[in-house]
Parts: sequence; structure tokens; C-alpha cells
Amino acid sequence: MDVLALERTGEFHGRYHVLKGALSPVDGIGPDQLRLRELVERVRAGGITEVIVATNPTAQGEATALYIARLLQPETSVKVTRIARGVPMGSDLEFSDQVTLARALSGRKEL
Repeated sequence: MDVLALERTGEFHGRYHVLKGALSPVDGIGPDQLRLRELVERVRAGGITEVIVATNPTAQGEATALYIARLLQPETSVKVTRIARGVPMGSDLEFSDQVTLARALSGRKEL
């Protein structure tokens, strides 16, 4: 479903690598339960210049994103980026939580 959501934007024209979950030690989901080994193999095979991490903005998603960044760090020619996070369109600032607002502020762009 996440791939379909990304596809509907029409903004991404690359290839996807679906992990089939996120790290969650409480639920018994570690690196071996995700498709991380396959991701590293694809990157090492060449032809990939950037890996865009699009995990959910949850504790598990954040942990997974950081794990992927560290896992791919030795692959110096590959840039690892994260999709932006922040205040959604159509919402009011007064109803946003502190973490969301803080991320929106740190990821701001010049107009």
C-alpha cells in the first residue's frame, strides 16, 4: 500500500525496495526478518546513486531508517536520504505535536 501511495504522487521515477516491515524488537522483528540483506546486495551490485528511506514516522520507522543509514554507510558512493516530515497540508499548527513541529522547523526550505 505504501508503494501505491508513493506512485500516486507521480514524483518518483526510480525503483523500489520494500522491506516488508520495520524493526521492532518488542514484536520480535529484527534485521533478519526484513529484506535488508537484499537491499545491501542491490546497492553493492552498482547503478544506485541514492537510497530514499520512506519508513513511517514512528519509533520503529525511525529506528529502521537509522539502521539502514548505518548499514549503507560503507557504500560511500551511495547517498542515503529520508523523505521529509512535518505539518501536513490542510492542518492547523495548534493541533500539531511538538515532535512534528520540531521536524518541520528543522526541515524548512527557503521560499
